[in-house]
Amino acid sequence: MSLPSVRPRLRRALRGGQRPAAALLVGGLLLAGCGTAGPAAVHHDATGDKSAGRTESDTDAGHGAQGGGSGKQGGGAGGGGGKQSSDDGKGNANRSETRSALTARIPDQSAPTLPGVGPLMTGDISPSTRQAVLVTGADSDTNTATFRLYERDSAGSPWRPVTDVWSAHNALHGWTRHHMMDDRRSPVGVFSLTDAGGKLADPGTRMPYDHSFHFTAYGYGFDGEPLSGAFDYVVAIDYNRDPGTSPLDKDKPMGDARGGGIWIHVDHGGPTQGCVSISKDHIRKLLRLLDPESHPVVVMGDAASLAR
Repeated sequence: MSLPSVRPRLRRALRGGQRPAAALLVGGLLLAGCGTAGPAAVHHDATGDKSAGRTESDTDAGHGAQGGGSGKQGGGAGGGGGKQSSDDGKGNANRSETRSALTARIPDQSAPTLPGVGPLMTGDISPSTRQAVLVTGADSDTNTATFRLYERDSAGSPWRPVTDVWSAHNALHGWTRHHMMDDRRSPVGVFSLTDAGGKLADPGTRMPYDHSFHFTAYGYGFDGEPLSGAFDYVVAIDYNRDPGTSPLDKDKPMGDARGGGIWIHVDHGGPTQGCVSISKDHIRKLLRLLDPESHPVVVMGDAASLAR
């Protein structure tokens, strides 16, 4: 099931300060709909292209969020959302949590390459990239993974971890290097991270952030867990999408068959449709650490694929 693209309306809304009137289901973002969506469930699968990071991705989210949305996008002020600094009413208090506080207690484990990442995958990381999220699954059929953010000063300089190792979920059936819609596998590859959003207000990120009620998630996951809150915070993974647009945007440059709508989002306690999920506290921390000027990417897949 496919929905018409919301991209033109989103851009008009962002320029004109208006919230789109129609609410479209952001399907396929969580579980294979990261859960069941409300009145209609749709898959929002993702595909990859070289500009948005490479590789085949798998549909992440599951039935659930409603599309549309506005807010701070591409660095601009949106209409009915706008960039807000806190989802708990603390305003700029979140920004007082300095970078040093966020990265404290992380031992120096600098290395010339990302751990477990081989020359082929390393070659897909742009020299301009200074932040990389590494998501590693034990094998191609597992739906749990480890998640860690790394940074480097420049191309060729060593990578150093800036977070602890976090637990994550990926798609129900594991990983694939050739993602197709509804295969319930997460895409393997290197993908840029350019856009964020969520149902809750901006927690203090430097990323373009689309704050919208239309990120509401409905239904239940593969293990029967509720999906409510799964889209409170999301970071779009640039697989088969146009960078610089809201995570809710439906355009798929490689076509619907290659899937799309692959996000990093709040964990709901079970496998996803294609996305990567981490705890709410961890995604808030991630959003505060990601810096568009560092051209962040996610390097994700099973250990054997990453080692190529």
